[in-house]
Amino acid sequence: MFRTLLLVVVGVTTIWATDYNLVLEEPEIFSSCFNGLPGAIGIHEAINMDNLSMVMEGDGIDVSGNASVVLSFPSTDRISSRFEVMKYNRGSWEPTVFNMLTPDFCDVMFDKDQYWYKYWFKYVRNREEIQEKCLKQKGTLLVMDPFVMVVRLEKISGPSLSGRYKGVFTFEIFDKNNVRRPTSLCFEIKGELEKIKN
Repeated sequence: MFRTLLLVVVGVTTIWATDYNLVLEEPEIFSSCFNGLPGAIGIHEAINMDNLSMVMEGDGIDVSGNASVVLSFPSTDRISSRFEVMKYNRGSWEPTVFNMLTPDFCDVMFDKDQYWYKYWFKYVRNREEIQEKCLKQKGTLLVMDPFVMVVRLEKISGPSLSGRYKGVFTFEIFDKNNVRRPTSLCFEIKGELEKIKN
């Protein structure tokens, strides 16, 4: 009996799962973190994007060109990444249940099951170089094949989502003794969630 009930609940939840696009509110796309860690810098201080074109279009963000790493860390360092979705409610940003922690970013950025790959690293042309250097060596070039990035939450179950949201991306660097370095990277992408009609 319990097993049948569980199968029905899982089946109904899957049917009710919804996809959402984030309609960006800022033409610059990335903004500095409102409440980042001490020593956090923005994406433009960590990555030189002068030769990277990111233009908002109707379907998403047209991306082409290349970007280069500005900072430099020893190859033995580990990059930890965190992604959090926050909702704007009554004048303040509140956490949601949507978040992801990746203890070793360099180890998984080309893993086809990871969001990092699906939305960005899938389109890196010089994959071998990036796998070797990760994003730790100053001057490392990310060469991008042109693509359209659609910021999307997929297969979300539960009550319908609406309103203003932001994705907060945080990257922390740890030395070989697992001691956090004083510099970290933090940036946000803000917009309105729009339900995708099936």
